[in-house]
Amino acid sequence: MPYRAPVSDYRFLMENVVGFAQVTATERFAEATPDMTDAILTEAAKMCEEVLYPLNRSGDLHPAHLDNGVVRTAPGFAGGYKAIAEGGWIGMSASPEIGGMGLPMTLTTTVNEMMSSACLSLQLNPLMTQGQIEALEHHASDTLKDIYLPKLISGAWCGTMNLTEPQAGSDVGALRAKAESNGDGTYAITGQKIYISWADNDFTENVCHLVLARLPDGVAGTKGISLFMVPKLIPDADGTPGAQNDLRVVSLEHKMGLHGSPTAVMEYSGATGWLVGPEHGGMAAMFTMMNNARLGVGVQGIGAAEGAYQHALSYAMERKQGKASGTGTIIEHADVRRMLASMKADIFVARAIALMNAVAIDMAVATGDDAWQARAAFLTPIGKAFGTDVGIEVASTGVQVHGGMGFIEETGAAQYSRDVRVTAIYEGTNGIQAMDLVARKLMDGGEAAFAILDEIEANADAAKGTLPALAKAVWNSAETLREITEWLVEQDLTDRFAGAVPYLRAFARVLGGHAHLSAAMAGDGARVRLAAFYINSLLPEHGALLAQTREGATDLMAITAEDLIS
Repeated sequence: MPYRAPVSDYRFLMENVVGFAQVTATERFAEATPDMTDAILTEAAKMCEEVLYPLNRSGDLHPAHLDNGVVRTAPGFAGGYKAIAEGGWIGMSASPEIGGMGLPMTLTTTVNEMMSSACLSLQLNPLMTQGQIEALEHHASDTLKDIYLPKLISGAWCGTMNLTEPQAGSDVGALRAKAESNGDGTYAITGQKIYISWADNDFTENVCHLVLARLPDGVAGTKGISLFMVPKLIPDADGTPGAQNDLRVVSLEHKMGLHGSPTAVMEYSGATGWLVGPEHGGMAAMFTMMNNARLGVGVQGIGAAEGAYQHALSYAMERKQGKASGTGTIIEHADVRRMLASMKADIFVARAIALMNAVAIDMAVATGDDAWQARAAFLTPIGKAFGTDVGIEVASTGVQVHGGMGFIEETGAAQYSRDVRVTAIYEGTNGIQAMDLVARKLMDGGEAAFAILDEIEANADAAKGTLPALAKAVWNSAETLREITEWLVEQDLTDRFAGAVPYLRAFARVLGGHAHLSAAMAGDGARVRLAAFYINSLLPEHGALLAQTREGATDLMAITAEDLIS
């Protein structure tokens, strides 16, 4: 079946749920008029449906491979990338002063989701570049900006991030990559990096690696890490790619999914690099890229979920099995209807949270308001973790809707499940996102969380006149979440961490109730019916999740390692 971008859903959410009008009312984003927004959504949808989606299956069947040290990408990917670059989709949110469109992150988020649905393997390339653009904008010298940003924004060059090493995954501070001054403003970078997405390709003029490494006087841990720009080809004075740098792709990983995306082991052998940001300030600079990517990865999960849902829905509307009323297809069976309704309801929630996050980012940029910045920071781990969890769950359910045919590769249902699985792992595992939420993001005593809960309760109060039962359920869920949040901020970190994952999921569930209630107030009967299903059937999960949160670490940590192996 063909992919169809959910443009109407984006419009509805921006107009009625996530407050996009606040963004366009600012001077910074005043040019993002309804007409421009419609044009962006329409053109991006056309590219994704007609150009990128046909590449999805071929990328899975004909993976990127290493040929005598040269990465050969999947058939058609070069043309797909050219369409992305020529459309200006890479630098949508980059400043116009450096060649970007200067559009809100909210619009970039919708386009990234469409591209993820259409061909996740290829979309990962511009996502990495977008993060690198933002990191360079905030932290690089003017010289580096002048050389790299125009090329990255145009798509002539692409970017990567190099953090992970064999002994340093989530514990980035354990890295061993070294950087030594060459005495001329450049540095010699030596070390091995693994799991590098799109470390090389055969369609861009250059590949620009942001590499974390430690200077000789760098202290142990993350505080001693610096960040370097290490290009594949060293630019000449005029920015033209010149000599080959001392780096190479050692091998490509054989992965569960995302076969079209080359994931490499990289070797740096005294490669020439340039410092980005101050010495020993690499983590701050890299986190700029990582936070951008975390929203983007959450959106990848949503995109995969949307593709899997459309695939499953099409099958359910055609497949006849058993005795069913109406059309006689399996969509008439209650359990299949339950699966499809759950998929659709949770995609809507994950998409709403991602766009809430993007709106907060835009408002922080446009106003400089600390409250908007805190809101964006708070929503980021929720959006990343819940978006990717939904991607995995919906893709798995999509296989189930297909029944036995879902286990057969030819249907394409399994690819969504294989491709999306890694999104819960890279850019910080979902467990780490949850730990970040209950630790760093609650360091304000819960102020950002309570501000969101105040908004949810106010919206529920406003809905009591027209949708009393649904409004009451949402209000009560927010109040229960408030009570647990008040309790959580008083606990030590071990107890917080023990309940972090269920707490994050519960917060997403309550945000979902808020989004669906807002949709029901503004939408038609279909919106009301989906909201009723979510609020009555899925929102109650928050109670059990918060009960888990409140248990803390006592029972958990009483289980010994020996208990687990006995």
